[in-house]
Amino acid sequence: MSFVVRAVRHEDLAQLVDLAKQFSLLNLPGDRKVLSQKIDRSEQSFAGKLPKDQAEYLFVLEDIEEKTIVGSSLVIAKHGSEDVPHCFFKILKRDMFSQDLGVGFIHQVLRFQLDTDGPTEIGGLLVDKTYRRRPEKLGKQISLARFLYMALHPDRFEGRVLCELTPPLTDEGRSEFWEALGRRFTGLPYQEADLLSQSHKEFIESLFPKDDIYLGLLDGKARLVLGRVGEATKPAQHLLESIGFEYLEEVDPFDGGPHYGANTEDILPIKLGRRVKLADFKDATYKEQGMIGTGGEIFRAALASYDLRGDEVAIPKKIRESLEVEIGDEVFISPFSYSKRKEQT
Repeated sequence: MSFVVRAVRHEDLAQLVDLAKQFSLLNLPGDRKVLSQKIDRSEQSFAGKLPKDQAEYLFVLEDIEEKTIVGSSLVIAKHGSEDVPHCFFKILKRDMFSQDLGVGFIHQVLRFQLDTDGPTEIGGLLVDKTYRRRPEKLGKQISLARFLYMALHPDRFEGRVLCELTPPLTDEGRSEFWEALGRRFTGLPYQEADLLSQSHKEFIESLFPKDDIYLGLLDGKARLVLGRVGEATKPAQHLLESIGFEYLEEVDPFDGGPHYGANTEDILPIKLGRRVKLADFKDATYKEQGMIGTGGEIFRAALASYDLRGDEVAIPKKIRESLEVEIGDEVFISPFSYSKRKEQT
């Protein structure tokens, strides 16, 4: 089978709805109207028609032979502005000591923060359940491809990249952290509050406590999930860590999920990637493997074996056809494996 990552198109809507309905992501819900609006926004973003604080880039992974959409990923160019700030809890430590008792304690506290000049955010990572655990590592492909696009268009994104990871939730989809904290200050159930926060932040700023919150005062179940990653999200966590993302000691104010981040230039697919021209070596030996992204107006990316010589690269004809590129075109090439490379950097 052949797979290609590309910008979403309106004809993908029905299949994207079916894909999203397999999951329950708030930034990519299985709602036809919402997804249609996201496709509109994405098409305008790729065309360069939206300002950074409104741009969202939606990528899909297509099984070319079956003409089926089997994965997605999303980049929000700027998450946090004057109109819609980025909010989070910073986890801090407070040392307290009693001279009379000769006893000291280190307390963890949550401090509510607002960022009106926020980072780029990645999310919306989905892979059709019937395509998981394939040898092509499709989740990794659809995740890494968006960094190739960011490398090709650095002016469209911020100097920092954020990813909000999903924590453990109850079997009913509730957040123990929200029940212990957020619900007490807003009166809203978790799903409703998190959905509302996608477009409205005023209730968070107005109702959330401004003073530090001592974690020791929270319910034990809430403390247990704070900053943790749910089982289904652990592969995404490990991938992010392998390419340079680190835990920021920040959590989502709704579910306590951890925030991971990195400087854009230090993310390994960007840092170790390079622009090269396609060539046709008669004695090509395709020993290396990496992600190839197109540098033209239409973005496409694929996992490919390649032969890199200086500023030129040769890839199999079938991959060139999938990417819709020709000899002489500029592409961005980046390694597909990073664990050893990270240790060396």
